[in-house]
Amino acid sequence: MTTAPLKSLFGYKAWANAELFALLATVPPEHAAPLHTCIRTLNHVYVTDSIFRAHLSAASRPFDATNTQDTPTLQQLQADVQATDAWYLAYVSGLTESESAQVLDFQFTDGDRGRMSREEMLLHVVTHGGYHRGNVGEVLKSIAIDPPRDLYTKFLHQSEPARRGA
Repeated sequence: MTTAPLKSLFGYKAWANAELFALLATVPPEHAAPLHTCIRTLNHVYVTDSIFRAHLSAASRPFDATNTQDTPTLQQLQADVQATDAWYLAYVSGLTESESAQVLDFQFTDGDRGRMSREEMLLHVVTHGGYHRGNVGEVLKSIAIDPPRDLYTKFLHQSEPARRGA
């Protein structure tokens, strides 16, 4: 796989996250409990993204579990996610094809050992985030709020209007 699809997928991930956080900021106060569920879910994604960032960077794992005990504010989480999304965009932009194929050994938070290529780790980060944005979308639907249309095709057509064709 060339690295171009990874760059596009991480651009999509950052775009989808930004749209979702913008909508979450408008959730009325009477929906505090569902909003808390959304924040907890997105915090899990952020923590997991951070753990895989450490694996990719050969850094110490920043968390010992896949979520934190304390729940961040929506604003703090949004800032953390934006910074992590920016890191991933820069990372995949500098990644070579041979580097993306490199296999790394690591340890999951439950103590099990893992072995994945950089490309597989990156694809996990993208698909994992999409899965949980869908969970958040279902919570929003349960309180009669339409979630953003989290579609890769929408991202492509918005970011590259020429793809719409004639």
